[in-house]
Amino acid sequence: MAKNWFCTFFSSSSSRDWIKEGASGSRSTVFLAGLWWTWRHRNLICLGNETWSITCLNMNIIKSVDDISSFLQSVSSTNPHPRLVRWNNSSHVCTILNVDDSCIRDPIRSGFGGILRNHSSTHLSSFSGFTNSSKDILFAKLKAIYQGLNLAISLGVEELACYSDSLLAVNLINGDTSQFHIYAVLIQNIKDILGSRNFSLQHSLREGNQCADFMAKLGASTDVELTIHSSPPEDLLPLLRTDKLGASFFFFSVAVFSFSLFTFVTKKKKDELRDHSINFVIIIC
Repeated sequence: MAKNWFCTFFSSSSSRDWIKEGASGSRSTVFLAGLWWTWRHRNLICLGNETWSITCLNMNIIKSVDDISSFLQSVSSTNPHPRLVRWNNSSHVCTILNVDDSCIRDPIRSGFGGILRNHSSTHLSSFSGFTNSSKDILFAKLKAIYQGLNLAISLGVEELACYSDSLLAVNLINGDTSQFHIYAVLIQNIKDILGSRNFSLQHSLREGNQCADFMAKLGASTDVELTIHSSPPEDLLPLLRTDKLGASFFFFSVAVFSFSLFTFVTKKKKDELRDHSINFVIIIC
């Protein structure tokens, strides 16, 4: 089965046709993200005499696919609109949990973290951890959500809104996930918590998740599997103050703009632009 897939995947007679088919296929986002990071890895080897492991390449590809999916999901019309992003973007009046993951590449280490606050951004508790058992970034994303929800339960939180900037993790938890998924047990544990309490999970852009990002980086830089912080780390205080002031981050996606502009182009022009893009990809490879 694997052999047949391999033969089909590389069945094109020329590199140009192969890229064209991959870029227009059902998994075009994964294909192009994989091509992009493979090219970057090649440059790293040639120019920096360094190399990444397959695990690190996989984490980078997943992150890129996640970002692109997030961008395209926000396109609801042909007119792009700038967005203001905040830590509590939906203005929930309850306990807020922001979670995130982090990957340090040299050596490869993945971690997770999060922060619990009330709706006025007062710190209640925070956590950070190192994923010693796995370097898979998706595991770190799910672990962050799971640990954050459990921390909220231990503190007696009755109503909670959880924000994660991983659209992939949010969709796996809120949607129907195969029982054969590698993290099916962990995903189901999270589903059980959400289903039995007044807890919700939603996606947030990373610009509004900076405090959680700090905690995740802290987790990846230590060897401790889980640390609970009853008071915020000193370096987190400036970020907390920024959120408490109600700061919003201006977000405008170039990808969304390009996608919206592309819809106005005629079919002939689309073909011409696609051909130019293919030629460019071939050149950089």
